[in-house]
Order: sequence, then structure tokens, then C-alpha cells
Amino acid sequence: MHELAVCQGMLDQVTRIATEHNASGVSHIRLRIGPLSGLEPGLLQQAFPLACAGTVAEAAELAIETAAIRVRCETCGEETEAAPNRLLCGSCGDWHTRVIGGDELLLMSVELIQNEIENEVQDTSYKIQG
Repeated sequence: MHELAVCQGMLDQVTRIATEHNASGVSHIRLRIGPLSGLEPGLLQQAFPLACAGTVAEAAELAIETAAIRVRCETCGEETEAAPNRLLCGSCGDWHTRVIGGDELLLMSVELIQNEIENEVQDTSYKIQG
């Protein structure tokens, strides 16, 4: 189950963020996962309690939102949503497309606990490689 390894990597980043902000803990973690990321959100939810045990995120809640698959058509130039097994242009129907979204795993936000005050740190630049 590589979801456990992904959780551990994500928690390394969360711990780094908490340390940078002198936080005593983490109350909430929000992820965005694309259907083409190779991860199962349910398995990630199951792995999370094991990975965060004994960390600053031990009591944190994990929220996962699903990203849509987006493609850019190389024929007409449109950007549209697509199905995982049918990456066709939603505008002209051509199959010459490039995936521009839906394969990501992003750490969207982390809510930190500092002296009983919760602060939210948002930064979509934290991209987790799985």
C-alpha cells in the first residue's frame, strides 16, 4: 500500500510547515487528489491515522477533495473536462489532447495550532510526488 508512504511524505511537509510557524500541533489538513494520481482517496484516509501517530498532526483531521480531469486539445486549443478512460476534447471530440489537470496530489492547506489559537496556512505550491 503506497498510500502509507505518500502519507508519510505529506506529513514530513506538514511537520516542516508546523516547525517553520512554531506551531504546537496541526488540527486540519486538506488535500486535492486527481483521479489520475495513482492514489485511492479511501486508502489514503485509512493510512493517515497510522502515518500521523506520534507526530504534530496526530489529532489532525484529513479532508480530501477530488480534482477534475482537464485536457487541452491540440487541435482546437480548448480546455475541457474529460473522463479517466476517455481523454477526448469536450469541445471538438478529438483525441489529440494533453492532460493539464487531474493527475495531481496537492497539499492545499494546513491548520496549525499555536498556543490554543488555530491559524490556517494556505499554499498550493506544496506538490507531493507519490
